[in-house]
Amino acid sequence: MGELILIRHGETEWSRSGRHTSYTDLPLTALGELQARALAPLLADRRIALTLVSPSVRARRTAELAGLTAPRVTPELREWDYGGYEGVTTDEIHRTRPDWNLWTDGVTPGSGTHPGETPGEVGARADRVLAEAAEAARRDTDRDVALVAHSHFLRVLTARYLGLTPAEGTLFQLATGAVSRLGTEHGRPVITAWNVALPESLLRRIVPDGEGNHRSPERD
Repeated sequence: MGELILIRHGETEWSRSGRHTSYTDLPLTALGELQARALAPLLADRRIALTLVSPSVRARRTAELAGLTAPRVTPELREWDYGGYEGVTTDEIHRTRPDWNLWTDGVTPGSGTHPGETPGEVGARADRVLAEAAEAARRDTDRDVALVAHSHFLRVLTARYLGLTPAEGTLFQLATGAVSRLGTEHGRPVITAWNVALPESLLRRIVPDGEGNHRSPERD
């Protein structure tokens, strides 16, 4: 089989400020769109058999700007449901729960439609996505499968791919607009690239906007 290509969506206002974002459907910022466009040359030489994308606007727009064609919207790729912590930063949570850790403690319950998820529940979703990707790889053994989704979900998926517990996704930091790859070595699952992204200062100099113009290095 080829490799699993993991893509975290570009920056949003909430990812910039550190607010937990699962079901809140925010668009990319101007920087987020640049990050997404910068993925195109990183993916240009890959032979991708299937692209699966989260239903969120930020993920679907990232896939579009990265040049990924005919993505299949896959609800299982949605971000960890943060329940009552939606829109809240870790620093704010620590004011009342100083020892809180998402990976071991989970989240506080939210509304009826978004009650929150445990690490194990997110891990079960990741296992189902991995099974779908493996089936696609069996049908087309020499080509890659791309997943466009979210930080915490992709970190859990990476842990599960490597045979680790969902909570061990804490080991894998993942920036906005980054691409990573999972493959095999001697038949065993490995990380072949991780958290690859251009720095913001370089993005603003070399990545064209949607009209083919290059952006100013000054921040929007």
